[in-house]
Amino acid sequence: MNENAREHIEKILANMTTLPGVYRMLGKEGELLYVGKAKNLKNRVSSYFVKTIEHPKTQALVARIYDIETLVVRSETEALLLEQNLIKLHRPPYNIMLRDDKSYVYIFISADKPYPRIASGRGKGKHQVGKFFGPYPSAYNARDTLVVLQKLFNVRQCENSYFSQRKRPCLQYQIKRCSAPCVGLITPEAYQEDVKNSIRFLQGDTKELNQELITKMEAAAEALEFEKAVFYRDRMALLRDVQSQQAIYKLKGEADILAIAYEAGVTCVQIMHVRNGKMLGGKSYFPDMLGDDLGQMLSDFIANFYFQVADEVPEELIINTTLPDQKDLEKALAQQFEKKIQIKHNVRETRAEWLELAQMNVQHAIKGKLANHFELNERFHQLEEVVGRPIDSIECFDISHTMGEATIASCVVFDSGGARKRDYRQFSITDITEGDDYAAMRQALTRRYKKHLLPDLLLIDGGKGQLHMAMEVMQELGLDAFMVGVSKGEGRKPGLETLHFTDGEKIQLPEDHKALHLIQQVRDEAHRFAITKHRAKRDKKRGSSILEVIPGLGPKRRRDLLTHFGGIQGVLKASEKDLTLVPGLGEVMAKTIYKVLHG
Repeated sequence: MNENAREHIEKILANMTTLPGVYRMLGKEGELLYVGKAKNLKNRVSSYFVKTIEHPKTQALVARIYDIETLVVRSETEALLLEQNLIKLHRPPYNIMLRDDKSYVYIFISADKPYPRIASGRGKGKHQVGKFFGPYPSAYNARDTLVVLQKLFNVRQCENSYFSQRKRPCLQYQIKRCSAPCVGLITPEAYQEDVKNSIRFLQGDTKELNQELITKMEAAAEALEFEKAVFYRDRMALLRDVQSQQAIYKLKGEADILAIAYEAGVTCVQIMHVRNGKMLGGKSYFPDMLGDDLGQMLSDFIANFYFQVADEVPEELIINTTLPDQKDLEKALAQQFEKKIQIKHNVRETRAEWLELAQMNVQHAIKGKLANHFELNERFHQLEEVVGRPIDSIECFDISHTMGEATIASCVVFDSGGARKRDYRQFSITDITEGDDYAAMRQALTRRYKKHLLPDLLLIDGGKGQLHMAMEVMQELGLDAFMVGVSKGEGRKPGLETLHFTDGEKIQLPEDHKALHLIQQVRDEAHRFAITKHRAKRDKKRGSSILEVIPGLGPKRRRDLLTHFGGIQGVLKASEKDLTLVPGLGEVMAKTIYKVLHG
């Protein structure tokens, strides 16, 4: 911070109100750096400018502040709600941002009539209308539950487009995981009964379900319908297995358990989810935190997580430390989600067991993270020694295409905390000669740095040629970027890379050098991200066009082909023999299709 900025800030602080409100910290160009809330604006904002502040992220923030704006509100609750709205709208770089902020996975039962489907998806209610259950910490947890539901109640899980096209039962019916409503092998009334039982299972109502199965089994046996009795007996056995596998199944209710830990500069929050008395698993987060008070840090995390990431909040939050603003946080969550929320710290019996489990997991997670954290810090330190300057942020570009088709440029971002995936960017490259990697890289660099700040180090994958082209781009943009080109060694063998600098110097680091390991890590991630996005774009393009150019394959047979294999991916994976099994296709057309798709 220069003297003019410091004098300006001092004047703002001298005249700042002591009322509650929200403050916004702005950079030199007026860009929003950080949004915060305060019970007393003057005291809170002034605390950033005391000499004793040690947190490196806070120091980095303060160094960039040129102006501060405030907005007074009537209460801390209003301040918290306004703060989270502003964070969600602007995503300031110095606010807590969860690195993996994908929506949670939910199981939903659709509103389709008369035959609803059961499936899983990310984001509660974003794409479907129906009943939702969860959240599940991972897609694996959700899939595991879906398999159990298939075995127990035979409710369909197929896409509506597939369902509507069926003329005969699919494999799921043959293996007794679907009752084939697509071809009318079950009445709507009987199917609705299976749907209701599925909902009861997801809600944890397994005792009554078990009793109903016993009644039905006994009735079937008395009626000498032994096959049906065996069916109900097998369902009961599966239901008992599910209950016995559930380690914690002691009471009804729902809760999220949050445990926070801090060690050697790394903060970890473990969230575990209990729904209907069942522990659904958990997830570890490693947020960048401003502050040293565990209670305040957890409070900030809770606000960020439930307002920015989660789609719902349970009635109970069980935590491992006291919060300084607990009542205001409860009030804000209740206002946002329109239900009463309780945050509990002193808990007993089963809830104490849940909390102990979360605390065990947070300690385990932070130990694993620290091992990686120290290794990453050492890699950054050794890279700084190699290049002779401080490095806190790295960006790397890569180009991916198939013979010039569907060209994608990727940009990945790393800092001392690892990959910052929310800052990754991809660029669809157009208006260039197909296969011209130099033109593709030029376009990507120009589009990125016309609007975005430069990193401390810009890695260019491709050696001297690409580096010189990147230097031309920076010159055209009037930017002074620190860049290093990375060319592969003989046989493209890892460990033999050469680093090229803009002054013409080049060096080859030892194969076991940690700085080289960091460069390889960043470059490989750029390659992975580029090729993944390229394949998705290429396959989407092929899916909509490649079948249309096959001679003799009209709209009806194209539709039949896609329906039979469930989409273009299935068609691309199919063998020539598989293609002949499509009704009405024939061997000659199957051979033609296979040849066009695979050469």
